[in-house]
Amino acid sequence: MKNEGLYVSLAFAALALASPCQAQQTSRQQNSTPQQALDKRQDAFQADKARGVHATYQWELSGPNGGEWWLSVNDGTYKMGRGKIDNPNVTFAASDEDWVSMSNKTLKVPWAYLTGRLKIQGSHSLVKQLDEIFP
Repeated sequence: MKNEGLYVSLAFAALALASPCQAQQTSRQQNSTPQQALDKRQDAFQADKARGVHATYQWELSGPNGGEWWLSVNDGTYKMGRGKIDNPNVTFAASDEDWVSMSNKTLKVPWAYLTGRLKIQGSHSLVKQLDEIFP
């Protein structure tokens, strides 16, 4: 159970998840929707770290700006889209507001996880790999 919080933190450091420290963030536009948070992550993709990785990730976000998003990593490439993916290896669930807050670093990921505002199902080793693929 202790490692789950660490892996969750790593995953969000990757997907919401690798922006500058909060002091520097104020000079940049904050994400206001989950879609913006996920779109912003695409530039951070590290193809070399994704070689040999075959994994699928699902986000299930509740709230007015919520919805479902997926990510598929396949041997150095990735695809991302809106909707559901069959049999994801990892599923993240949170509210749209909490996801955006984690993305903007105003809600700490470990705290969100420990208080039940973020739920994760699936392979924790793949959550950790996600941090390496999207630093």
